[in-house]
This record gives sequence, C-alpha cells and structure tokens, in this order.
Amino acid sequence: MIEGRGSRTISLSSRAVVVTALGITQTLAWASSYYLPAILADPIAAGIRVPQSWVFAAFSLSLLIAAFAGPAVGRLIDRRGGRGVLIASNLVLAAGLLLLAAAQGPVGLFAAWAVLGVGMALGLYDAGFATLGVLYGSAARGPITGITLFAGFASTVSWPLSSLLDGTLGWRGACLVWAAINLMIALPINRFLLPFAQPSARDHPASAGRLGWRPYREMFLLAFVFSAGWFVTGAMAAHLPALLERAGATSHQAIAAAALVGPAQVAARLGEFALVRRIHPLVSARLATVLHPVGAAVLALMGSAAAPVFVVLYGAGNGLLTIARGTVPLALFGPSRYGERTGLVGAPARVAQAFAPFLFGLLLDRLGVAAISVSAALCLAALAALLCLRMKPGSRPSALAEPRNDASAGAAGDLNRPDRA
Repeated sequence: MIEGRGSRTISLSSRAVVVTALGITQTLAWASSYYLPAILADPIAAGIRVPQSWVFAAFSLSLLIAAFAGPAVGRLIDRRGGRGVLIASNLVLAAGLLLLAAAQGPVGLFAAWAVLGVGMALGLYDAGFATLGVLYGSAARGPITGITLFAGFASTVSWPLSSLLDGTLGWRGACLVWAAINLMIALPINRFLLPFAQPSARDHPASAGRLGWRPYREMFLLAFVFSAGWFVTGAMAAHLPALLERAGATSHQAIAAAALVGPAQVAARLGEFALVRRIHPLVSARLATVLHPVGAAVLALMGSAAAPVFVVLYGAGNGLLTIARGTVPLALFGPSRYGERTGLVGAPARVAQAFAPFLFGLLLDRLGVAAISVSAALCLAALAALLCLRMKPGSRPSALAEPRNDASAGAAGDLNRPDRA
C-alpha cells in the first residue's frame, strides 16, 4: 500500500488502472499537440496565408515554452501531486486548440502555439512521469514503461485521425475535434481514474526551497545525455525520409522504412518492460545510445538496402531513451523532488529538440547523407556521459520495482540531502 498525504490509501492492485488511464491520456495529449504539425502544417499555412515555415516556427516556440515551464511544473507536482496538473493540461490544450482553430493570421497562430506550449509542459511525459513518482516512489519504473507503451502509438492515432478530420471538416474542424477530445475524454479520465495523492512532508518538506541542479555533476551529465538524444529525435522526426532518400532509397522505400519507427519503439519498450527487474536503468540507457550509431554504420556500409535496419535500430534506441528519461533520474536520485529533477534535466532537451529540425536540415543540405555522422557522434557522446555515471550501491533492479515503504523513502531522501550532493 502507498499512502498519499491527505488522501485515501492507494492500493497496488489499482496500478493497472492508473497506468492504463495515464497511458490513454498521454497518448491523446501527444496526439493533439506535438504530432499535429506533421499533418496540419500545410493546410494551416494555406488557410491563414503564411509560409509553412511560420507554422513550424510557432511549433518551435511552443517547445521552448514547454522547456522553460517544465521545472516549475515538476516542483508543483512534487508538492501537490499530479492529478490537478494533468486536468489543467487538458483545459489548456483545449484552449490552445480553440485559439488555433480561430487563428486568422500570424498573431493568432503564434498565440495559439504559445498556449499549446504551456499545455505540453503540463501534460506530456515529464508531468506523467512526475505523477507516477509521487504515486509509486521508487517503484515507478514499471508504470513509467507502461505509459510509454501506450503513448508509443500517439503518432499512429494522431496522423490518420488528423488527416481524416482535415479531409472532412478542414483543419479548423480538426482542431475543434481535438479540443473536444481533451475535454470530453482525456479530462474525465484524469479526473476520475487517477488517484489524488501528495508526497509526505518527509519526502517534500513545505519549507524546502528549490533543489536546483544539485548534485551538479550527475545532473549536468544527464541533461547533456537527454539533450543529445532529443536533438537526434527531433532531427529524425523531421528529416528521416529525406535522409533515407539521400542514401539512395526511392521515395516509396523511404516512407515504408520510416513507418517502422513506431513498431520498433514499442517492441523495445516491451523488451525493457520484460527486463525491468533484471537490468539497471543505466544499462538500458547506455544500450539506447549505441543503437543509432550502429544503425548509421550499417547504412553507411550497405546503402539504401539497409534503410529498414537503420530505422529499426534508431526506433528501438529512441524508445528506450524515452523510458530512460524517466527511470534514470529515479534510479540515481530516488523519488524525493523527482518532478523538479525531471523538469530540470528535460528543459535543455526540449530546447535541443526545438532547434533540431532546422539545424539538421542545414547539415543535410550541406553534407548530404553524411549528416548522419553528426547524429551518431552525439549519441556516442551521450554514451560517454552515461559511462561517467555510477550506479548507486544497493540500487539493484529488483529494488526499483518494489513498493516504497518508510525505510526506502527515507533512504531516497538521504540521497538528496545537500550534504550528499
């Protein structure tokens, strides 16, 4: 049993309900925000008579806003639990989508995406991971993996549905439907299926100020790892088909190969879930950073024939690294102040992701397929940073999958005392 301050006791038997509920709402949050530009950028640009690049500039602005808001959102979840924050995310995402549907020019476009940026800070993975950290403490690794299994299908949900809605109702109608989905489906699920729980005063004392970047070495190393990883993710999300065409694949072959990213991500996450009690999160993270460079080497040696192999290896690595963003800070530092930590190490990653499509596009224009050497080098640098991080004594994988109790919570608190930083 896990106790939340001022709330009913949370039975471990309800964990499947919580993971399913949060997995569904995470999928809908990603589908109605991050994945929209891939389908709606063209019709939005045509509808309000602006260049398509302006739509992606507004989207990049939303990612920057989410980056800067992330640490504050994490601190709020640490202090008050995540249910209220996730409910607010549905309201803010719906408001942003309504503004986008009503946009008539650049001002309305950028204003809408600014609101959506706040909604993404409140409702995407970092907020979901922090919510699970409050609910389950050191036992949150399994649930974190569980919700990424659901949300791995966000693009699968978003792209066909957005395309269908655009074709039948227009892009404004598509935005209105996504707003309604947030209000009528996601919000009730967050409200009625997520338990209300707050950390105890011991886990997060009311007098505590901001944690900041302590311990500096470990926090900065993790921030670099996830920044490198999310730069590669942002670059591949925008340019993967074009990269494969530069490697010699036809347009049809490139699109078919790129479609393997989603299944590869989910397959890797299923494997991680099966091994959650047997390997440390750092081991999984190190494996994640190796897969993209291996795929790049295979593509360089074999050309377009190896495009599916490259995509599968990249997708698997990306799937594992998404989980690592939630599980590695939990394993290294414990559940105390976990939301703030994930917000801090995730902020530079969101900034890198915001600029990745533009910067990698320049590299692709200048270097051609050789631009993949840059993304591979970033992953290898992230691996080097991960090798500098040590597993805490006693942080065996099975311990990370057990319910927290008073003793374990206290131990986690000790790891985060300033004199241990």
